[in-house]
Amino acid sequence: MTVALVYNVKEEAITHSPRTTNRTTLSSSHPHSQHQSSISTRVPARDFTASHDRSNDLYAEWDTMETVNAVKAALEERHRVVMVEANELAFEKLRTIRPDFVFNMTEGLYGVSREAQIPAMLEMLRIPYLGSDPLTLAVCLDKARTKEILSYHKVPTAAFTVIHTREDVRPGCIGFPAMVKPLHEGSSKGIYNSCVVNDDAELKREALTILETYQEPVLVEGFLPGREFTVAILGNGAEARILPIVEIRFDALPAGVHHIYSYEAKWIWDNADNPLDIFECPANIDPGLRQEIETICKTAFHVLNCRDWARIDVRLDGCGRPNIIEINPLPGILPKIEDNSCFPKAARAAGISYNALINRVLDIALERCGVPAPGKLSRKAYVGPRVYQSTSIAVGEDR
Repeated sequence: MTVALVYNVKEEAITHSPRTTNRTTLSSSHPHSQHQSSISTRVPARDFTASHDRSNDLYAEWDTMETVNAVKAALEERHRVVMVEANELAFEKLRTIRPDFVFNMTEGLYGVSREAQIPAMLEMLRIPYLGSDPLTLAVCLDKARTKEILSYHKVPTAAFTVIHTREDVRPGCIGFPAMVKPLHEGSSKGIYNSCVVNDDAELKREALTILETYQEPVLVEGFLPGREFTVAILGNGAEARILPIVEIRFDALPAGVHHIYSYEAKWIWDNADNPLDIFECPANIDPGLRQEIETICKTAFHVLNCRDWARIDVRLDGCGRPNIIEINPLPGILPKIEDNSCFPKAARAAGISYNALINRVLDIALERCGVPAPGKLSRKAYVGPRVYQSTSIAVGEDR
């Protein structure tokens, strides 16, 4: 079977981040390479206790070539893999190649629906793919819309408001302490130690910084003071399985910083050369709390129509009750143990190796789409969302 691996890769200038020890060299013709050429991600930790230059988090959600190649190697254990970079040429490449299936790991760059762009192309081309559909990807990237849907379904999530303009920053719009973050970002992009605010002046400072830096609305949430967990889900429907829960141990962070999994915590203070002992997996929690967390995560997974896999972030409120922070239908999958990537970490705790995880989620997606395993005399060809037409092919024939 021919599987297209569709990906975004970090720019050269920021790929040499503390998260990886391998520097990736890209073509100078790659978009934005000149713009980012002078940016360094290595900033002393002491500089992250207040607002600072955020220009180096532009590609925070994208993968390094090390991760892309690790996924490729895993898929090549069972399939023929073709590589497609998710740039302006992607649609024509996919239309020409017409792979049997697409392993989608693209985050996109432009627009509030950027994570939905490649899946929308694939649906137009009637090529089946891994992961959630364009609507779910777009909704989950909008944190306020996600919280509205969760609230409608009575899934607990922190109180919030959205700031669209400078005029919306006004006293009394939400209680303190509060958490301030960009509305349409992931991978802790835009979330810094200074984003926990305790008064109107701090709220205004952070909100204006986000409005100006990211050119998008600002989500302001009531701050949840309790423990934080991340929950990996694998599968679909009633067969969706929760892997061992990961707890983020804030006592591993530098002294004096806020207990949040910020950009600094994820990408600066925690690095492959000197990883923080910041995760506990399986988390040490009592059965009752575990059941509460699993219940709200499965409910969130289903009401947002997530498919195949997702990672859901949960935090406890002041009464110890779990609340959904964020839903990530495109989970990070950095390959090395020292990368501290939570979905692979949870999989390893469940006895699933990295390569086995990649192939297992692909098998889950193939089954959902009605695509038989390679080597059979017939298969179902994808002709649109959830609509299939049987065709006959020779054993091992590639389309």
